[in-house]
Amino acid sequence: MRLRSYLGSDVLGHTLAVSSVLLAIILTGRFVKYLAEAASGKLAAEILLPVMFYRLPGFMELLLPLGLFIGILMSYGRLYVESEMVILSACGVGPAKLARFTLAPALLIMMVVASLSLVVTPQGVARSEALLNDPQALQGLQLLAAGRFQPRGDDGTVTYAADIDPELGELEQVFLYAPEGDEEQSSVSGVTVAQTGSVVIDPNTGARYLELREGYRFSGTPGSADYRIVRFGKFGQRLPDTPSLARSEPVDAKPTLELLESQSAEDRAALHWRLSVALMVPIVALLALSLSKTNHRRGRYIKLAPALLLHLCYLFALASIRTSVAEGDAPVYQMYLLHLGFFALALTLLFAPDRLRRLRSA
Repeated sequence: MRLRSYLGSDVLGHTLAVSSVLLAIILTGRFVKYLAEAASGKLAAEILLPVMFYRLPGFMELLLPLGLFIGILMSYGRLYVESEMVILSACGVGPAKLARFTLAPALLIMMVVASLSLVVTPQGVARSEALLNDPQALQGLQLLAAGRFQPRGDDGTVTYAADIDPELGELEQVFLYAPEGDEEQSSVSGVTVAQTGSVVIDPNTGARYLELREGYRFSGTPGSADYRIVRFGKFGQRLPDTPSLARSEPVDAKPTLELLESQSAEDRAALHWRLSVALMVPIVALLALSLSKTNHRRGRYIKLAPALLLHLCYLFALASIRTSVAEGDAPVYQMYLLHLGFFALALTLLFAPDRLRRLRSA
């Protein structure tokens, strides 16, 4: 009992430490991406932290199995280097008992990952998507930066506002450039300047429009004298929708119960992916146990690189099968065949050396 608690606490301690470091790295990278989106006007700055918070469970459901995998390698590697495993083996603690002791913290991590992937992560994705898609939350003004020329979409539209008052929702000294005409008249451009303006949202379609007031519109070909000048009291120009790096697939926001009732291939792939993320936890725990064997000469980090490569191959193969299932090119059971294959590999690496040693001694 003491040995089980000692090994379990050591594995969980390493798992939490490794997962914390990995989470810090992932959050830093994602925060930089989201911050770049906010700086370029693709993402409102005020929803940056809430979006990061709602995406946290999705990061954790993938980081915890990896943290457990590395934690077992480091924890048991230390025991091998300090010859504690030799003493345990002499006391009758073989691979089978070690596997049982290792599966105890692994099953705890498995339940946490299952709760995240089946319940918490879909809710977080749904709430983050609601923030990103809610025009009233964005107000449209957060997507404009004062004193900066900002391209919008892929059609070459450029907007500029000298000053922005977010409380009143007003823009001052507004400039708008937009190409006009078809492909044969691609050189025709339109330039609009106005004293004031504001971003309005169509209540029916949710489209954002830049409504300009008291200004002029110049339309023609640059370099020629053939220009049309129009003075207006009010003018509206639609702001192109800009894709955000923070967006997720719609299926990731669906509740698990809804996926259970769906017959869509994409929904079935998402459902079994959520189950597979939890199912891979005890399998990677056994893989880490079988790969952790070392000695004081080789050190505890000698197998870290090949072990990580094996883990990444497992995860990428699972993601590839999910894509094939979602596209209707593969049956769902291939996911579980992959789990079965890696489970067999873990058992082979764990028990085969002792069996071969006994056969040779016999």
